[in-house]
Amino acid sequence: MNQNDSLYKKSHFNRLGEFSTLSPESFKTFVAFDRKALSEGKLTAKLKELIAVAVAHTTGCPHCIDFHVKQVKKHRASREEMAESIMVATALKAGSALAHGSML
Repeated sequence: MNQNDSLYKKSHFNRLGEFSTLSPESFKTFVAFDRKALSEGKLTAKLKELIAVAVAHTTGCPHCIDFHVKQVKKHRASREEMAESIMVATALKAGSALAHGSML
């Protein structure tokens, strides 16, 4: 695979704004939802970003991992906090595979 064939080029993340033209109402709704979901509420913004880091690692989205790790660092999350959140998500992901295995 040559570099131009890469599915996860960083430059692709910059193209998200194209959805505002291609599907304006849906994109506008998504952006509003995303902002609201990650804004401070009953949970702190830092905790929400730690959750986002953990989920991003289990979904495997490199753009989400990169973005949310940068965001959580702005909230002064430690490497230990990030690692612990990732391990919680990893345990749930592994547990779900085991639970699905019980249906054999």
